Amino acid sequence: MTTAFRILAYGYAVDHYDEYIKIGKSTTIKCLKAFCNAIVAVYAEEYMRPPNEADIARLLEEGEQRGFPGMLGSIDCMHWKWKNCRVEWQGTHRGLSGKNTLILEAVASQDLWIWHAFFRMLGLHNDINVLDHSSVFNGIINGQLPPVNYVVNEHHYRIGYYLSDGIYPKWATLMQTIPHPTTTKEKLFAQRQEAARKDVGWAFGVLQIKWTPPPENAIPIPTLSRCPSVLAAHISSRQLQIRNRETNTRLRNDLVENLWNRYADEDV
Repeated sequence: MTTAFRILAYGYAVDHYDEYIKIGKSTTIKCLKAFCNAIVAVYAEEYMRPPNEADIARLLEEGEQRGFPGMLGSIDCMHWKWKNCRVEWQGTHRGLSGKNTLILEAVASQDLWIWHAFFRMLGLHNDINVLDHSSVFNGIINGQLPPVNYVVNEHHYRIGYYLSDGIYPKWATLMQTIPHPTTTKEKLFAQRQEAARKDVGWAFGVLQIKWTPPPENAIPIPTLSRCPSVLAAHISSRQLQIRNRETNTRLRNDLVENLWNRYADEDV
């Protein structure tokens, strides 16, 4: 237990405690794996799962109360500094800041509950590269996410979305701010979107502890055990639905009107 805690907290090599705790490398690895497996067994069902139908309903209600019907949370990436990165890996883990990092992509709600986490992309990547490898939309693609239905400005939508910053693509499942708002309505939307989007930033702040899990040399690509033509057609259709730019534009315009109708009397 002591070695597992110290490795996870301080990022030391597995043979660092040979002399201090008097156990070998193989025993340390076994203890670390046993500890991690125990954490997953105890907490996976409650904390390491996608949102269920009740969670979706609650998230939609929270989004509605904040003026964003259909919102399921906020998404962003954080570069996590890796102090003890091995010398031979420093070239691929060095980000724009010049420091060695691993990237964490997360989706968080207002209560700072993290609904999705994708870790271990190398520091040289940006948010778009991470999104391309991420499993954040796998629930939609595979038809495993509970249905999401809502109405904005008398238009019906059947897919939820996450608030994001401007680097993310204009997809039906991602809603960015308006970078240079000109009208009062656009300024109100930008103000409200940027305020609500801070949820994921606050969640990252809570996670700011020293944590250095062992890196992987390869990025796993999700595969399907079977892929008949009908399933492939459904997956292709859902991918097109996720990446629909027209839905993104129409939804943003509807949200602008919805926020204006709700908060027009407040100062912008």
